[in-house]
Amino acid sequence: MKVKLFKLFSYLSFFIYSSVLVSFICWLLIKAESPFSKSSIFGNADPVKAILLKEPVFEGLFPAAAGTFLIIITSMIIAIPAGTGTGIFLSEYADKKTYRFLSVSTDIMAGLPSIVTGLFGFSIILLIHKVFEGKGPGFSIAASAFSLSFLVLPYIAKSTEEALKSTSKELRLTALLLGASKTENIRLVLIPENFSQILSKILLSVARCAEDTSVIMLTGAVANAGIPGNIFGKYEALPFFIYYTSSQYSSENELVMAYNASVLLVSICCFLFVLSYLIRKAVSYRQKKNENKN
Repeated sequence: MKVKLFKLFSYLSFFIYSSVLVSFICWLLIKAESPFSKSSIFGNADPVKAILLKEPVFEGLFPAAAGTFLIIITSMIIAIPAGTGTGIFLSEYADKKTYRFLSVSTDIMAGLPSIVTGLFGFSIILLIHKVFEGKGPGFSIAASAFSLSFLVLPYIAKSTEEALKSTSKELRLTALLLGASKTENIRLVLIPENFSQILSKILLSVARCAEDTSVIMLTGAVANAGIPGNIFGKYEALPFFIYYTSSQYSSENELVMAYNASVLLVSICCFLFVLSYLIRKAVSYRQKKNENKN
């Protein structure tokens, strides 16, 4: 009887989850109107000239989409080295007291609300303005990327640590017994062995940067900025566009653009998830192929 109830509960949970997911996607697609059309993304601008930055886009989603990609790339440049380095240190170098402190700190950072992280970035900007008397860098892609990196850094650090610790004891000791140093063992054995797992987790954490609104709202995203010339300029982003447009729309067409932006943002996140899966499978297949040759 208990087995049947557990099985029924599992099927019911799967049905509820699938229903919510399908309903959400269908609702977005019904509300949106040609989200991937030329007019929706580029407005009245020429697509080629807009991509080459020769013509500004005023009525399309291209500046917000470009800003989203810029903030993802910039925040990952900061978070990936710091996160993987922290994960390697926790797994291979930290003593018990240091590990306990850093592990708890990482867990606390992972649980911080994004609005708190955004407020931290906002406070740093105000401090820089005060110190440099308004001449220092302010609300910008750099400020948003710095703040967003604090959101994803704990996930990257923990996933790197867990991946390295999951390595079998035999494989971990093989290179050391053959005379390799600890650094060589990490660089040539442990990281390549767990590369697919680490990389897939990194790509999944990228989606957090793509969808967060609270941080970018407090550190640099604005409604109409176009594509910034450098990382110290203000910018547009899809999450902020959705929030701003849906809360202050004055016509039905503006609300439709918010739905179109939602579909585009969900598509970017889905693309990252699929890319993560394909990369992990490709790396795993290559590793198995090399093992069979040997």
